[in-house]
Amino acid sequence: MPVILAIESSCDETSAAVCADGNILSNIIANQTIHEAYGGVVPELASRVHQQNIVPAVQQALLNAKVNKNDIDAVAFTRGPGLLGSLLVGVSFAKAFALAKNIPLIEVNHMQAHVLAHFIGDNKPAFPFLCLTVSGGHTQIVLVKDYFDMEIVGQTLDDAAGEAMDKTSKILGLPYPGGPLIDKHARSGNPDAYKFPEPQIPGFDFSFSGLKTSILYFIRDNVAANPNFIEENINDICASVEKRIATILLNKLRKAADQYGITDIALAGGVSANTGLRQGLLQLGEKLGWRTFIPKMEYCTDNAAMIAIAGYHKYLKGEFIGQDVAPLARMPF
Repeated sequence: MPVILAIESSCDETSAAVCADGNILSNIIANQTIHEAYGGVVPELASRVHQQNIVPAVQQALLNAKVNKNDIDAVAFTRGPGLLGSLLVGVSFAKAFALAKNIPLIEVNHMQAHVLAHFIGDNKPAFPFLCLTVSGGHTQIVLVKDYFDMEIVGQTLDDAAGEAMDKTSKILGLPYPGGPLIDKHARSGNPDAYKFPEPQIPGFDFSFSGLKTSILYFIRDNVAANPNFIEENINDICASVEKRIATILLNKLRKAADQYGITDIALAGGVSANTGLRQGLLQLGEKLGWRTFIPKMEYCTDNAAMIAIAGYHKYLKGEFIGQDVAPLARMPF
């Protein structure tokens, strides 16, 4: 029964988890509030806070799991993609821990781990399945043939869906992080109040740069006519933007599912916590007869539990890496 310590530090969450025989025993996430004053993640500050958080997060993960550090059989860690300085903290800690205990190191691709979060718990998709992976930095449709046999069949050509939400929140003057606030306002708004364009991109690829520009001009022109436009209509604006982003994502996903003849459909990544997108997938799945899968909220955003489950399956395959490993800001899928 392998016991794996997992480390995640790709952006601004410092996370540690413990996994025993494929079961998550603990999952600690330390968030960074320092970025709120800047309206976004400041890479240098993120790496410094990771240094402060990494040891307490690991200690708490071991404590919650009721596992002694001497019982750990391997250390899994996020190698990339992500912010280089942030990754360096996690990679360095993982290497030091593994070296001190003379145990194996397991590198994990952050985006693959988001997909494999679906294998935490009992409700698992069957291979092959399609996974729509949506975050602040990535938007992908992934054909998952096996645990580590994945093919990106569609992806954004420019900006990610999460970035479009973040940009909208800034335009509206919402504090960072804006995504959850857009979701909150959208719950009280009319999603059909305003119409935003859907990019006409061939195949299964996405584009959100044009949508961002459309939202910017829409707000600019309406505020020029009515300085109180945002304040008076923020719920409807958020609901309409959220609906357009969700329909762009789900229309492409439906197209891919039709072409590949796949009915096991999954959603992953930080934006999978968005209420409108989750409900949209469930409704579409019910209409089309899909089996739909969405991780628990704690496994949607960046977390070490998904690194642990990915590390567990790599441990079973004996896929270890040496101490000369370095973080990768961009890591091949």
